[in-house]
Amino acid sequence: MTTAGADRGYTPLRSYRYERKFVADTLTPEQVACVVRLHPQMFITAYPPRYVNNLYFDTADLQHFYDNLTGASQRRKVRVRWYGELFGPVMHPLLEIKVKDGPVGTKQTFPLALLQVDGRFCDRYFRSVAAGSGLPEPVWPELRDLNVVLLNRYYRHYYASRDGRFRVTVDIGMTYHRVLGAFGNSFLHHQVNDRDVIVELKYEVDQEPSADRVAGGFPFRMTRNSKYVQGMERVYF
Repeated sequence: MTTAGADRGYTPLRSYRYERKFVADTLTPEQVACVVRLHPQMFITAYPPRYVNNLYFDTADLQHFYDNLTGASQRRKVRVRWYGELFGPVMHPLLEIKVKDGPVGTKQTFPLALLQVDGRFCDRYFRSVAAGSGLPEPVWPELRDLNVVLLNRYYRHYYASRDGRFRVTVDIGMTYHRVLGAFGNSFLHHQVNDRDVIVELKYEVDQEPSADRVAGGFPFRMTRNSKYVQGMERVYF
């Protein structure tokens, strides 16, 4: 696994970790931020907030989507992530392969060549970029069998406990675009979710004994539904 992007505020995974997800649909983003800062774990801002953009890829029969929807014990997500502007040239895109094994997960990250997200974007264009990015052999064959299906964006705030054992992200303003793999894209078919605030608590496996106490300090509703699943349901079903 590469540590590409670590110098741009990106946190690569060194091992398997837990991610607990919560949805705050009755509080404002400001109220959620107040709850996080007043938590007994003393969370502080770890990195400046920014826009996070993701292109998701799936098999022709949407195996990744259905595995995540049903909570299969072994599942994966393949996406390209970048920060800042949604459309136009992407200077530092990162290919991420997230692997879930029961309640824990890890992530492989690979840098990609310059990516242009505009009306010409489609599977053929992305594969040409991936082919020129020097990806390792086990990764490239998997990409050839996947199609781009979804583009999403949200604004993320980053927090960390003062002892560094727990991290929290708070995401607002989720936007989802349907993406056509075979043709160019106008990105006009999209859905916006301004109501939900998504909170994720992240920690290494050795912190699990303390995690219930930390999670109990958040008065939010726990959820299993991922942004990928929510986006697919909104723009396809």
